[in-house]
Amino acid sequence: MGLEHTIAVAMGASWVSGIKLYAGVAMLGLLSRFGQLQLPGNLEFLTSWWVIGIAAALYVVEFLADKIPLIDSIWDTLHTFIRIPAGAALAFAAFGDYDVEMQGVAFLLGGGIAASSHGTKSVTRAAINTSPEPFSNITASLIEDGVAVGAIALAAYYPAILIGLVIVAVLASIIIIPKLIRFLRNAVSGLSGPPEAT
Repeated sequence: MGLEHTIAVAMGASWVSGIKLYAGVAMLGLLSRFGQLQLPGNLEFLTSWWVIGIAAALYVVEFLADKIPLIDSIWDTLHTFIRIPAGAALAFAAFGDYDVEMQGVAFLLGGGIAASSHGTKSVTRAAINTSPEPFSNITASLIEDGVAVGAIALAAYYPAILIGLVIVAVLASIIIIPKLIRFLRNAVSGLSGPPEAT
């Protein structure tokens, strides 16, 4: 299996992990099960029907939770401690056929990529969740579902495009996250109102 394919699967799995971990794991397992994607390194465990089934069940829970603003924000906060380590672990496992140094680099980069996508998703959704209407939150969630499934499909059919997409997405995250954090700070300041005169 070539290095480009391994990099694409590792980067794609890490990036999707930060957005929709369970959908990504289920897709990787299903695509491999049906012969559409050869999983590199030590990722073959994802083809277990147990892993696919549990990931799919958790995705259904996430799909529902993700559509309700308050639950979505709580879900994203809790998943900071799941998505980022999972992204690092998936990248590490993808490089199972390479030496320890390569695996270590994959682990660090995988965690960083997952952190960038998770950070962008969480801050963006927190900003969207400030809106009183539910439709923007539901739309954003459905777009994320499509992005996650589409990215894993690219790993199977167009790995070079996926690598480019992830690089652009990480660079965009570096630009977008600080701006979204400023927006949220301003929104919170606006909710608290001006200080009372003494």
